[in-house]
Amino acid sequence: TAYRMLMDQCNLQAGHNVLIWGAAGGLGVFAVQLCKAAGANAVGVVSSDAKGELIKQLGAVDYINRNEFGEMMRTDENSADPAAEKERFKASRGFAKRVKEILGDAPDIVFEHVGRATFPTSVFTVKPFGKVVIHCNQASYEDVEVHGLDPMAAPSQRIWGYETTWGSFAQFTKVQAQQLLPKPRNLSWVDSSSYGLTYFTAYRMLMDQCNLQAGHNVLIWGAAGGLGVFAVQLCKAAGANAVGVVSSDEKGELIKQLGAVDYINRREFGEMMRTDENLTDPAADKERFKASRGFAKRVKEILGDAPDTVFEHVGRATFPTSVFTVKPFGKVVICGATSGYQLDFDVRYLWMKQKQIIGSHFANAYECMRANQLMAEGKVRPVLSETMGFDGVPGAHQSMHENKHLGKIAILVGAESETEGQHEEGPGAIRAEVGA
Repeated sequence: TAYRMLMDQCNLQAGHNVLIWGAAGGLGVFAVQLCKAAGANAVGVVSSDAKGELIKQLGAVDYINRNEFGEMMRTDENSADPAAEKERFKASRGFAKRVKEILGDAPDIVFEHVGRATFPTSVFTVKPFGKVVIHCNQASYEDVEVHGLDPMAAPSQRIWGYETTWGSFAQFTKVQAQQLLPKPRNLSWVDSSSYGLTYFTAYRMLMDQCNLQAGHNVLIWGAAGGLGVFAVQLCKAAGANAVGVVSSDEKGELIKQLGAVDYINRREFGEMMRTDENLTDPAADKERFKASRGFAKRVKEILGDAPDTVFEHVGRATFPTSVFTVKPFGKVVICGATSGYQLDFDVRYLWMKQKQIIGSHFANAYECMRANQLMAEGKVRPVLSETMGFDGVPGAHQSMHENKHLGKIAILVGAESETEGQHEEGPGAIRAEVGA
């Protein structure tokens, strides 16, 4: 019970502050030890100093003897008597102050199982306005798909900020509670703002849709872009081998630093791209296919075999090559089509080699939670090429349009500096300035 409460329901992380009622009891002793194991700071409420010394041995920072604040407990008497209620609240404030003195801040989590007597104090004592990041999937709780299939299959499913009017670039927004995830304490607000959409999309594509495993070979298009930098890092974290396709050697060196085995500069195989011209000209298409075969050969030379997975989001220009290049029984997973939505390919390479094409769209709340945990642990990191003030929004979009950026571009809205919001030491975003 204690494990689920802290680890799953509250996503307990290193550095969190936790208040534990009944800390020397059957539930509390395990809550204290879980906090210690996770690197969190626990203060326990007990009924005697002897019990307090026990929980300190188990890993609590300190304890509070509840008898010192006996008047904070909710009773029938103070519930019905305003004067007594005033004294109860005064005691609760003193208790909350003591908790804050011990932990250095109000608790992020209150571990509650006592109920009526302590609950008013719990709600008053817990830290307000938890720092969160937002994932962008919304769906109606009334849709049955949410409760047994996948929220991404719900008829009401929408992408917040794209298919809703409650978008970003603003001080305030409207979200569903399930969209909220704990902000990694080692990341600044700028770092935290930069990964949600593309990282969670890449996570679902590789980890769930393709069941990425150690030793798999993966071809990643646009590997230095907003999606690609996370796909590369996920491959490294999983023990898979990634080769990335990029538009410059500078970007290639970046993805090698992120964990790619090697890179291919797509300009070396420019003729492999599907265009209006080679679609209607048999001779030109023959040259395109020749270039695609050369590209597939290069991929195989780098990885030692054809890729088990092709990470696709470019669409029309690259899709014929993706289907040709992927290994028999391999998977082409696609989440977008920046070069065009009308795709063509030689279907013989699909059915005769028993390959699969998988469509993937963002991620569900559970996948977002799992991916966010990797970010908090520093196993995956945001990649930022630039941070701009709010007046830089037009320039940021132009830079993306011209493909001049590496990774992501962040815009300051509420934060005033790039480091604001970082609350503990740890790996932050990788700065990958163009030309650096």
